[in-house]
Amino acid sequence: MLTSIERLLLVRGVPMFRELRDDFLVRLAAAMGEVSFGAGKVIFYAGQEGKSLYVLVKGKVRVYLEERELAVLGDGDCFGEMSVFDSAPRSASVLALTPCECLVLTQQQLYEALDETPEIAFNIIKMLSARIRQQNHQIHQFLAGASIPVPWPPFHPSFETVSAVRIWQEVLASPRFPGWDERSRSLLKERVGWRGN
Repeated sequence: MLTSIERLLLVRGVPMFRELRDDFLVRLAAAMGEVSFGAGKVIFYAGQEGKSLYVLVKGKVRVYLEERELAVLGDGDCFGEMSVFDSAPRSASVLALTPCECLVLTQQQLYEALDETPEIAFNIIKMLSARIRQQNHQIHQFLAGASIPVPWPPFHPSFETVSAVRIWQEVLASPRFPGWDERSRSLLKERVGWRGN
């Protein structure tokens, strides 16, 4: 069982929560459940419905798709967040390589957090943009290794801002999100230069 301080430190280390107020993080961390997995246990499979994300308190997990290893994660890493954001099936499987202890945040808890603190959405956008950038780099390396000509740059320079606006609009369009309120508009204008209604 983790203490309140241990929970706070773990949650603060997750990229999407890193810059948020401690009072909010304390409430969020207190709401998260704790779960354990034995070594060799599959935490979830690609294609399964995903309604929660995990913060790895202790242990190592392997993220893979079919037989291809995508990542090995350790203490303090977060996984399973993609399906929580878009309600799509899990994009990869996760296997516990060692005994693991995790904090769990459900989709409902995430929506409630977004409702209370829209700033989380900007941190999510940053995290997703970083992931897209990393995947673009991996694709470029793969194509270059296969001697396939690659246009450069691989995407338009305004891609990240455009993507940020689209992701933010999707978050606000969610039936569980209150919608375009004045605070959301001003935050979006401030962070990504959005000039819409």
